[in-house]
Amino acid sequence: MNIIITGASRGLGKAIAERFAKGGYNLYLCSKNKNTLQKTADELVIRYPKAIIKSKAFDLTKKEEAKEFGEWIIDTGISIDVLINNAGQFIPGSVYNEDENALEQMIAVNLYSAYHLTRTLIPEMMQQSNASGSRGHIFNICSIASLQAYKNGGSYSISKFALAGFSKNLREEMKPYGIKVTAVYPGAAYTDSWAASGIDPKRIMEANDIAEMIYASTLLSAQATVEDIVLRPQLGDL
Repeated sequence: MNIIITGASRGLGKAIAERFAKGGYNLYLCSKNKNTLQKTADELVIRYPKAIIKSKAFDLTKKEEAKEFGEWIIDTGISIDVLINNAGQFIPGSVYNEDENALEQMIAVNLYSAYHLTRTLIPEMMQQSNASGSRGHIFNICSIASLQAYKNGGSYSISKFALAGFSKNLREEMKPYGIKVTAVYPGAAYTDSWAASGIDPKRIMEANDIAEMIYASTLLSAQATVEDIVLRPQLGDL
């Protein structure tokens, strides 16, 4: 099985990549930072030699690069089994005081990257379904901020609401083709971005918690789908 993951060089994306590599799957990874991405790919190759790990850096906030990454995947000739749209960015602020271009930046990273990459790959996935009965699965990494606005969420929350809407629409469109669409709504999970926050790691989730849920969702029969995954720290949101 082939797994395509964006934003895969660190944090949640890296944890997801590691879980699928552990399972012996073939990984096709993308991230903006070429050096960090290569380091992650090299680590996974050493730890999981049975998995095929390929990576290529693209800036998915740019429409043409999102399409180029998709075309790179298509050109490999692989079956597109699982697509995980994880690329994302958080810039704190409120609608009334955030930076001038905050909304444009958040929409570009958190929505357009998934939209344009999915649009590039989905015709191939639909064709696979019609030709061989192969069933694909798309995961969009949304956020608790997609479900509930919160202080200092601003354009981040707006963009994640939009990604949730994209997921719902895509799910309905893909039902006749047997292609599953799962929206993932994680709360706070400990990654590098939390390291300097002073938050006790035991207060929030582990990135592996989200990775395990995504992995498990790919193991269901063709007749079943997990539409939404909502995960929060046991003690609630921060």
